[in-house]
Amino acid sequence: MFDNRHERYLRETRPASWARRLRVGAGALVLAVGVVAPATMAAGAAAGTAKPAAVPAPPAGFTTTWSDDFTGASGTGLNTGTWKYDTGPGSSFGTGEIETMTNSTANVFQDGGGHLVLKALHSGSDPRGGWTSGRVETQAATFGAPAGGVVMMQASIQQPNVNTTNGAGYWPAFWMLGSPLRTGTPWPTSGEVDILEDINGRSSVFGTLHCGTNPGGPCNESTGIGSGERACGGCQTGYHTYAVQIDRSVSPEQIRWYLDGSNYFTLAADRVDATTWANAVDHPFFIIFDLAMGGGFPDAFGGGPTSATVSGGQLNIDYVAVYNKAPGGGGGTGTLLSQGHTTTASSTEAAGTAAANATDGNTGSRWSSAFSDPQWLQVDLGSVHQLSHVLLNWEAAYGKAFQIQTSANGTSWTTVYSTTTGTGGVQDLNVSGSGRYVRVYGTQRGTAYGYSLWEFQVFGT
Repeated sequence: MFDNRHERYLRETRPASWARRLRVGAGALVLAVGVVAPATMAAGAAAGTAKPAAVPAPPAGFTTTWSDDFTGASGTGLNTGTWKYDTGPGSSFGTGEIETMTNSTANVFQDGGGHLVLKALHSGSDPRGGWTSGRVETQAATFGAPAGGVVMMQASIQQPNVNTTNGAGYWPAFWMLGSPLRTGTPWPTSGEVDILEDINGRSSVFGTLHCGTNPGGPCNESTGIGSGERACGGCQTGYHTYAVQIDRSVSPEQIRWYLDGSNYFTLAADRVDATTWANAVDHPFFIIFDLAMGGGFPDAFGGGPTSATVSGGQLNIDYVAVYNKAPGGGGGTGTLLSQGHTTTASSTEAAGTAAANATDGNTGSRWSSAFSDPQWLQVDLGSVHQLSHVLLNWEAAYGKAFQIQTSANGTSWTTVYSTTTGTGGVQDLNVSGSGRYVRVYGTQRGTAYGYSLWEFQVFGT
C-alpha cells in the first residue's frame, strides 16, 4: 500500500521539532504457542459509556513496567510529566494530513470515566479544511526488550465510531518510534512499529514495521513490512486490545502483532539483514496515540474527508501498558532447532515442492502435498529436545484441522497441539513436550488443494 508519513522527518531538522512524528501503515495470522498471548478484553459499550477496565495483570513470566489508565477528572488534559503533546499543522508531518494537532481539551482530554479521548473536530464548509485533532507521545523513550528478553506494549482502544459512509479521512493510530530518533538517527533507520492503524471507518487493523532506508531499501519504504488489512469487527463500537511483542529470546528474533489476544501477524528478524533489524528493533521505543484526518494512507483507500464526513469522531483509550519478560524468563523462548535438518513428508505435489523446502530458512520456497487427507510433514531434530513453540508459515493452501505431534523414535506419537479451526497465515503455537521428531499432521485441508508450508520451524532447548 502507499503511505508517505515518514516524510515528516525528512522535512524537520530543527531540534525543537523532533516530536513531529511519522507513522506508516501497511500481515499473516498467528496463534500463540510458546508465545505468551496478551490479556484480552471483550468489546465494550459506546464511546464514553463503557466501564473502564483495570490495567490487566502481566501475563505469566512478565512484569508490569509502566502503565496509564487515565483516571483524571472529566475535561482535564494529560500529565505533561508523562505525556507530550505533538502540536502543529498536519501538513508539517509529511503525510498529507490536513488537520491541525492541538493541546486543547476540546481535542485531547480525559473523560472522568477512565478514558483518554482524542477528538477530531471540524468547522467551516470546506471538508478538507478546518479540522483540529490530537496527538500525544510518552515522555519516556525507555520501552524495549533487552537481549534475551521480551517486551509487550498493549492498549485497550475504541476506534472512532464512524463507518465508510461518514468516516472518510479518519486515521486513528497506536504506534511507537525508536528512541534513537530523538538523538539524531534518521527515520526509518531508527525503527517504527505501528500497532494499530485504520482508515476511513473500514473496521480494520494494519500492523507494520518500518526500517532500513527510504525510499525502497530492505523494508520497501515508505510502505514498510506489514500485515496488510485485517478485519476488526466491532472495533468502532467497542473496546478491543491491540498489542505488540518484541521477542529477543528466540532465534531469529520476532515481532508479533495481536488483536484481542490473537496473534495475527509475526515478523522474524531474518526477513531483513542483521544490521537493518538491530538498528530498527534492538533498542527502546516511545509510544504514540493520534487521530489524523486525511493524508496519503486514507487517500490510497478511497480519499480523505468529504462533505459526508462527520465531525466529532473520537479515539478512546482505556489504558496502555508495557510488560517485560527478563532474559531467561521462560515461556516463548527457545532456539530454532529444525532449520537444515532432515525433513520428510507423506507426499509432495511436485519436484519443486519437496519436504526439505519447509525447513531451509527460505520463505520463497515451500513444501506442498498431494490434494488429499491426511498428510504430514516431519523433521528429525537429531536428538531429543524440550520444545517451546512451533511456527507454521502457511502458503494459501493451509490446514484447517491439524495436530502438532512429537516422538522419540518416529513411530509412537504424542499430540502437543490440536485445532479444527485453523485459518492459515503464520501460526506461532505454544507447545509443551519433548521429542526428536516433530510433525504437523493434517486431517482437513482449508482449500481444495493440498497442504503447503513456506516454513515449518521448531523451537526449544
